[in-house]
Amino acid sequence: MRKKVIAGNWKMNKVLTEAEQFADNVTDKLPNDDNVEAIVCAPFPFLPSLVEKTKGSRLQVGAQNMHFEDSGAFTGEVSPVMLKDLGVTYVVIGHSERREHFAETDQTVNKKVHAAFNHGLTPIVCVGESLEQREANQTMNHTEQQIKKGLEGLRHDQVADTIIAYEPIWAIGTGKTASSADANEVCAHIRNVVKEMTSGDIAEQVVIQYGGSVKPANIDELLTQSDIDGALVGGASLEAESFQQLVEAGTT
Repeated sequence: MRKKVIAGNWKMNKVLTEAEQFADNVTDKLPNDDNVEAIVCAPFPFLPSLVEKTKGSRLQVGAQNMHFEDSGAFTGEVSPVMLKDLGVTYVVIGHSERREHFAETDQTVNKKVHAAFNHGLTPIVCVGESLEQREANQTMNHTEQQIKKGLEGLRHDQVADTIIAYEPIWAIGTGKTASSADANEVCAHIRNVVKEMTSGDIAEQVVIQYGGSVKPANIDELLTQSDIDGALVGGASLEAESFQQLVEAGTT
């Protein structure tokens, strides 16, 4: 049975005192259930404090991005070595906002995924189509290519440990959510792509999240679907109470 993974992506929000207050409000209230994993992916300046505050708790800390090189003349970048040294355990890679605004490609995503595994970080790899691609019936082909290129060259055990987040771009931050059936159809297709790349056993181990205007009001229905194993959540993860409700939904 695959565990449910609820990851909050704070994006460029909060200041340090707010991040610390969130951790104080959440760490002691998360369900004691090994079948659900709770993660907050926070801006770089908050990571040291959050790692310290969440020690011994069920709340894991992730980064929202990283460079694929260990070190070098890359002004403004953060390396996997730095994240690992801080105690970060997860990293979001290839979010659509990174692809759109910062010129990330499937090739750079692939480099970052390899770098994450090289340094003991678990990648949360984002894929998803635009509204134009969906209306042109390109959803399946587009996400398939993102998966194949993004995971290229990984060992089978590394693929099994990868978290894949399906986020239709048209649903991110818009209030629009793919129907649970539509979201599950794409997640099932992604699992089949992984099966073709590796094996049925590996595909059954891969955690596939849905992301795109997920909130407490709709997460229960999403998590009842056969191939949706959690959620990558933006706005609804910013408040301690709603984040806690999202995590609790993963226990039912």
